[in-house]
Amino acid sequence: MDKKIQEAYERWLKLAVLDSDLIEELRGMDEDAIADAFYRDLEFGTGGLRGVLGAGSNRMNVYTVGKASQGLANYVLKHFPEGERRIAVSYDSRIKSILFSRTASAVFAANGIETVIYKDLMPTPCLSYAVRALKCSAGIMVTASHNPAKYNGYKVYGPDGCQCATEAAGEILSLINELDCFDGVKFGDFDELMAKGAISYIPDQIYTDFVAEVRKQSVLPEGIAIDKNVAVVYTPLYGAGRYPVIRTLTESGFTNITVVKEQAEPNGNFPTCPYPNPEIREAMQLGIETAEEYHADLLMATDPDSDRLGIAVRNDAGEYVLLSGNETGCLLLDYILNLREQNGTLPKTPVVVKTIVTTDLADQIAKAHGAEVRNVLTGFKYIGEQILDLENHDREGDYIFGFEESYGYLTGTYVRDKDAVDAAFMVCEMFAYYRSIGKSLLQRINELYDEFGYYQNSLKTYEFEGMAGAQRMQEIMASFRGEFNSFAGIPVAEKLDYLPGINGLPKADVVKFYLTDGTSLVIRPSGTEPKVKLYIAVKGKDREATAPKTAALIAELDQFMK
Repeated sequence: MDKKIQEAYERWLKLAVLDSDLIEELRGMDEDAIADAFYRDLEFGTGGLRGVLGAGSNRMNVYTVGKASQGLANYVLKHFPEGERRIAVSYDSRIKSILFSRTASAVFAANGIETVIYKDLMPTPCLSYAVRALKCSAGIMVTASHNPAKYNGYKVYGPDGCQCATEAAGEILSLINELDCFDGVKFGDFDELMAKGAISYIPDQIYTDFVAEVRKQSVLPEGIAIDKNVAVVYTPLYGAGRYPVIRTLTESGFTNITVVKEQAEPNGNFPTCPYPNPEIREAMQLGIETAEEYHADLLMATDPDSDRLGIAVRNDAGEYVLLSGNETGCLLLDYILNLREQNGTLPKTPVVVKTIVTTDLADQIAKAHGAEVRNVLTGFKYIGEQILDLENHDREGDYIFGFEESYGYLTGTYVRDKDAVDAAFMVCEMFAYYRSIGKSLLQRINELYDEFGYYQNSLKTYEFEGMAGAQRMQEIMASFRGEFNSFAGIPVAEKLDYLPGINGLPKADVVKFYLTDGTSLVIRPSGTEPKVKLYIAVKGKDREATAPKTAALIAELDQFMK
């Protein structure tokens, strides 16, 4: 075994006493487990931390959380005057989320930074809202979003309510790297600091105000009545969305909402959906069964930190059809543009923001209404940055909608991250509106395909675990930058490498190909998981026309990724 890894392991065995689970795990490790847990430090990226729970420098635990929190505290102490040093904290239902949120809060407070924390678990958008509402210098959300149960994470937010900007994240990383996770961190006692007033709970009014802001996103013109008794089944997938979503819908007049009882209460083990991601049918299956039982019109699911929304609607045969993130986003965009034109609130220079891997159908819909489309890198923080740019140019009101294909949506500027509470409310309103004019969401998306062309968007994900996997991911990205001149026999017309930074966007490990027939492919490593993601977009007359080409492209790339 590498000497440095062995020394690090032995030091943890001696000093990792804050969580008894860590010592027990350390004592049971074999050489392979030790190597994987200590071969590197858990990476602090532009979104913060995310990793597998457990002991070691490459794991999520109280020491990696404490070290990251000390680095963030040092950043706040350096850049903000004493009266403006305030950090907001929130957490979801994941394993150790309460422990990690209390650990981070105690580190901040022990450094003399005023710390405010939600009393109960709250969604990511509620954290973004609190940061701005309470004029905080930073915020953290303890969550691993939609990852499996073995993960947890730590998102960092700036004073604008956006996830940490690239430059700030780089400086925070440097400050973290200067620290020792045992000797360099001011670990305070949460209860003592709470008793002294150094830590306090976020007022309930902040949550109430957040719900009010979501409800303000309605675009229904005055005098239009919709049926708010539509049968809706909702599942929070054991996460933080249940109470905010239900409260928002009931206060808005929706009266027929059923929560999937097996998935209603917080549970970080996610027993009925091991991968709590509403993008995946398996995670939606229990919701579909409940919808069938109650003959529901609409099924909605939010991920554990309630920033992503997945939906299913019933077709004429009574079957539940899952809509993709691209389809739901395009439906919402079309609905918002049409209804805001009707009610006279569409600005003269409307702006839509989406990511470079999100469907080009959105560009066509926006263009038909004279809206500008801003394409940004993958990650909702880049959409948040565009809202801030509009705000800085006195154009905040021009923002209409932002979304990404991975089920993230935002209709307003009250938060600066994707918001599944808002998305659930807007989807219910949209669904009820179309019902009132005798139309379904499936009919409307098909009308859009008829008008603008059919877009088949596919996502393939390839997993690469451990040290060998990390090396393979680097090799794959290097290969795409070098050797591919065609895919499935279709020549490459243009290759865009975002690593140096292009089109005014920050540097990113992303390669995008445009083929001569209009097909596009995007390849990028995940920023939060050991995965490479492949996005394929094929445009044609209909599904039958695009399916064979999509299948051929996937088959070729599957072979390469082995």
